[in-house]
Amino acid sequence: MSSRRRTTRASSEETRNQIKVAAQLLFARYGVDAVTVQQIVDAGGQRNNAALHYHFGSKEELIRQMVVDGATVLDGRRREMLDEIEARGGPKSIREVLLVLVMPVIELGDDERWRGYIRFTTNLQASDPKALRDALNGRWNASYVACFNYLKTMLRLPAPIVEQRLSIFAIYANAILSAHEAAVESRNTKSSRLWGQPFTIENILDTLEATLTCPLSQITSSKLPAG
Repeated sequence: MSSRRRTTRASSEETRNQIKVAAQLLFARYGVDAVTVQQIVDAGGQRNNAALHYHFGSKEELIRQMVVDGATVLDGRRREMLDEIEARGGPKSIREVLLVLVMPVIELGDDERWRGYIRFTTNLQASDPKALRDALNGRWNASYVACFNYLKTMLRLPAPIVEQRLSIFAIYANAILSAHEAAVESRNTKSSRLWGQPFTIENILDTLEATLTCPLSQITSSKLPAG
């Protein structure tokens, strides 16, 4: 391959990354539907407003690739953590599984390259869950699914409650981790009474664990279907 071709390819990849980073923050702050192609191109420092279509074909394809990029990083980290746990015989507690689900997301939010990814995918889940599912394609979130399968077997609650609590947990986790990511972006963590405490992450994990494991109230139990 000629040096000129390598330079052209590197330049093209740099442009693609600039567009992705710009889109990620815009989508995080304003939502996918509210951001135009022109805004993405401008924020990405591209003079030609056709740059996005040239490099990605469409806004939808850009979104798909962005979902996969971050999901690949998250899935890889979760897989590493699960491999270590499974080498010791599998998870021994709910908290151990929650660490696999939550800590890679926090690590990602602390990385400048991925700043905005959590809010972007949370917004996409709310506005177009099918687009998110199609992008993940049951492949790029395999370790996430594995964690949920562990939780299903570990939670000692009626099956309908477990299914619903896992959904509620996902909503709560996305919301709190998105808020944390936004605080990190604004540099408002150390001085914040909410985010700047030494126990913040552990307390987040405590509340998420309680969401899954708290006992059923009598009212809830009375409304479960018989049998």
